Amino acid sequence: MVFLKRNSYKNNLMKILIIGSGGRENVLAWKIKQSSKYAKLFVAPGNAGTAEICQNIDLDIKDFAKIKDILIEFSIEMIIVGPEAPLVGGLHDYLISIEELRHIIIVGPKKEAAKLEGSKKFAKEFMLKNNIPTAKHQSFTKENIEQGYNYIDNNPSPYVLKADGLASGKGVLIIDNKNEAKRELKEMLLNSKFGEASKMVVIEEFLSGTELSCFIFTDGKGYVTLPFAKDYKKIGENDKGLNTGGMGAVSPVPFVSKDFERKIHERIIKPTMKGIIYGNLEYKGFIFIGLIKVGENPYVIEYNVRMGDPEAEVVIPRIKNDLVELFSTIKNNSLGNIELEIDKRSVATIMAVSGGYPENYKKGYKISGLNRRSESIFFHAGTKIDSDGEVITAGGRVIAVSSYGDNHNEAIKKSYKAIDKIKFKNINYRKDIGFDL
Repeated sequence: MVFLKRNSYKNNLMKILIIGSGGRENVLAWKIKQSSKYAKLFVAPGNAGTAEICQNIDLDIKDFAKIKDILIEFSIEMIIVGPEAPLVGGLHDYLISIEELRHIIIVGPKKEAAKLEGSKKFAKEFMLKNNIPTAKHQSFTKENIEQGYNYIDNNPSPYVLKADGLASGKGVLIIDNKNEAKRELKEMLLNSKFGEASKMVVIEEFLSGTELSCFIFTDGKGYVTLPFAKDYKKIGENDKGLNTGGMGAVSPVPFVSKDFERKIHERIIKPTMKGIIYGNLEYKGFIFIGLIKVGENPYVIEYNVRMGDPEAEVVIPRIKNDLVELFSTIKNNSLGNIELEIDKRSVATIMAVSGGYPENYKKGYKISGLNRRSESIFFHAGTKIDSDGEVITAGGRVIAVSSYGDNHNEAIKKSYKAIDKIKFKNINYRKDIGFDL
């Protein structure tokens, strides 16, 4: 493993910055704290959970100049970009344009590669070019909205309408009624329902099956496949109601057989990496592939250019490797020297959310029960510390409760036992995470 000469710490330990404030960033910080290869860890802006184990830095993650100043001020040598928006906005490109920062290891792709998440149209074209199975589709703008109406008329329901750009997880609509689909297409293209994100809309066929999440970590040349996970997006039991950022997750996924896993590798992972390499997309970091199992075959729903959340809260705890060592392979393309070690135990996470989420909800409620002894791990998402030193709610998704178990049922049972001890006003969580397995 190669370390940087600029490091002033003994034994070449690194100073690391994580960008983000959710459960994903909390679990990354938790795991990095177990490393023998870091000197100091910062999270910006972080939350009450990261504040317990490292130093939070208050900043706007869209303020690239401020991030630059922090990197210089604290002599950071590795930056891990948690959420997608800074990557799609070109943070990686901005940082390497500054000579003083070119030594820094950046976990996250450059802007062109980040279009795999930032543009549904770009991702679909990438899949078609590389023969990666996905739903049939067509893209429309306000200039050809009439063709969009015709496309709806000439294809069976349900209709899947996707805002081309980033819409905070809200830009996907699944509609059964033809006329309603046309109305929503008009709202997206002509009335900017999702702002700039819906200047273009992708309409695709509805695939019926079971969803799961696949994760790769790449140094730009080689890659390792991380544990699969299944997350639960709907707010209500039995997958009813509105989509959320995720109400829980389980890893491993019991229905992923050896044969199905082989199909994922051969039909999706390998051509994805080939497309990245031969397409000259500079990509170093996590690739999140949203899959759906249709019959016995995998199809790609979407790409994300970062670790998933709440999947991170079940995947990262199963990785036995030192994360700092794993991430450091980015510097010299040495990932091929790493053998990934995975904990065979299951991990399940249940997300406690604010009442009213994912629509209107109130914040600022005191959270109790976090200090009780438990077999589970509490990863903070929407929390902060108030002026009295109390942990309070500060977002829609508040706390992810993760637990190990010899099987997924045991892990789920432990997480439900622990989450029952957490109290805050209007707390809500699904009672059926993993029950379909």
